[in-house]
Amino acid sequence: MSETAVTATTTHRERLYVTWWFWPLPLLAAVLLAAEVHMGFPGVRSWLPYAVLLPLTLVLIVRMGSTKVEVSGGELRVGEAHIPLSLLGEVEVIGPDGRRAAMGRELDPAAFVLHRGWVKHMVRVRVTDPEDPTPYWLVSTRHPERLAAALKG
Repeated sequence: MSETAVTATTTHRERLYVTWWFWPLPLLAAVLLAAEVHMGFPGVRSWLPYAVLLPLTLVLIVRMGSTKVEVSGGELRVGEAHIPLSLLGEVEVIGPDGRRAAMGRELDPAAFVLHRGWVKHMVRVRVTDPEDPTPYWLVSTRHPERLAAALKG
């Protein structure tokens, strides 16, 4: 299913892609590491580190950006985790200024956290299930107001 295709029960969907400005540094590091290995192994094996390290770096960057945040079918789905909307309480939008405190001194060690450093906003959702030891979910999102509205409605 494409990112623009939305089913009748999906009220919010986004993918936390890695931004373009994050790509050059890991790729440069992979090229430098491959060059180091290349200098130690002349001849036919000299191309091998480039053939292994560059695609591996690309796969890792793409994998980091494959996380989905979705509200559909009566559940909040974040990556592989999911929780029914009926077990969620208060929803709080956290802006770029409050993100540091939310991830630092205010963070409960038992909380479920999906943080992506390149995404500036977060949403904190209280868990109301008395059987669940997780007090809240703290999730990075590029569209905090839309996610909060989908969770409330």
